[in-house]
Amino acid sequence: MQDEPIDPFNGDPTDPAAELEDLGDDAETEPLTDAERQDVLEDLSDLEIYQALLSPTGIRGLVIECEDCHEPHYFDWDLLRGNLRHLLSSGRPRVHEPAYDPDPDHYVTWEYARGYADGVHDTLTEGTDDAE
Repeated sequence: MQDEPIDPFNGDPTDPAAELEDLGDDAETEPLTDAERQDVLEDLSDLEIYQALLSPTGIRGLVIECEDCHEPHYFDWDLLRGNLRHLLSSGRPRVHEPAYDPDPDHYVTWEYARGYADGVHDTLTEGTDDAE
């Protein structure tokens, strides 16, 4: 089973991103620092929790405001997980484009997902503090 989405241009000589990959292979990339690596690992862990809690409510993934183009980018759970794993293994993010016509109602921000998870955690542990 493949963890990442299949590249629709794989093997296509007219792949519009082929030149970008060539540039990336020649360019030296600095490995992630220990702190950056830990942050990505924490994001992957958080992503699992968010997906488990939010998928049953109809949420398909997260929306992230792109720093480069200042557009919202919609990532389903598997694509975001694949991107984070790629960052861990290569030390650089993938080239990305905004999703085609996503339904914004099915995506939430990292902050919303974090707050939702914190709320669920607080609700589940609410009665345990009094028992001690």
